[in-house]
Amino acid sequence: MNPSKYSNHISAFLLILMVSTFIFAFYPAWKNLILAWSSSDEYSHGFLMVPVALYIVWRKKAKLVSMKIQPSNWGLAFIIFSLSCYLFAYFAEISTLSSLSIVLVIIGTLLYLLGYPILKELFFPIFLLLFMIPIPAQIYSSLTVPLQLFVSKVSVAIAALLGVPIYREGNVLHLPDRTLQVVHACSGLRSMISLLTLSAVFGYLTLRSDALRTVLFISGIPVSILVNIFRVLLLVIAFYYFRFDLTTGTVHTVFGMLIFVLALISLFAIKGALSLWDKSATPE
Repeated sequence: MNPSKYSNHISAFLLILMVSTFIFAFYPAWKNLILAWSSSDEYSHGFLMVPVALYIVWRKKAKLVSMKIQPSNWGLAFIIFSLSCYLFAYFAEISTLSSLSIVLVIIGTLLYLLGYPILKELFFPIFLLLFMIPIPAQIYSSLTVPLQLFVSKVSVAIAALLGVPIYREGNVLHLPDRTLQVVHACSGLRSMISLLTLSAVFGYLTLRSDALRTVLFISGIPVSILVNIFRVLLLVIAFYYFRFDLTTGTVHTVFGMLIFVLALISLFAIKGALSLWDKSATPE
């Protein structure tokens, strides 16, 4: 057998063995992640994060192959630390830390085997993996309530300026013959998570400047809040002026999808504006 082919077979076997061991060792964490992705609209995009990250790595293959490998023993120390975190999270049943340990072990392994320069080059695909991890329930709740109240307050203020007789009690909106409630799903946090994920990938693939990519990424926050205010305002106006209920059934689902499309259009518009400052606004 050709020595080079034999070496390639050995390398492929070791890679498959390493990946298989990694998946097996973190099976409980992967199981919890897949369960969260399949049971929640907020995190259904988690199924795409690993494939998208691998695709970006594949796009960089020519540059990665040309880079010098500089293994670092600090990576081994980081692997040990990450595995310790995973064991603690496993026995303490802390699912977020357990999932985060997957990413930490990947970072440590890359640093130990390939070195810091290659790890730095792979920063973004590793960063994307964080979006597959659900936000802890306590943090999610603490973010949802203020968003509910803010969206309710602003929507009522705008509706009042438009002549709608309406007043607010917390997240409950009172019309003359109807009461609406801005529930958790209408706080905007769900769309914010999706928009941040999309803006991160979209910005990376279409902009060259890291600063402009960051601006586009962060813009997902105000965009999600503003379109959600618009959504609640339309609900109020549609019912008060036209007696058309957009809060139930298929109509509500379609309405929500249209609002999300509006958010995507807003992101595209922002990206278009940022491209004016990005002299090389073409895909890598």
